[in-house]
Amino acid sequence: MIAAFGVFFVGLAGVVLALASAATLLGSLAAAAVLGLLGVDACVSAWRGRPSLMERIGPLP
Repeated sequence: MIAAFGVFFVGLAGVVLALASAATLLGSLAAAAVLGLLGVDACVSAWRGRPSLMERIGPLP
């Protein structure tokens, strides 16, 4: 299940970059980097069988 969220986050990072304009480029790069890193971490963690960063944070209010 967490691997699906990882793939979703990596795809979402690509969408953020694709929709970035010149005025929002810096913020879009930062957001895409965070989403991409969380997505890759979720995929790698699912493959290794350990909790991902998103699972360790827990449910947020």
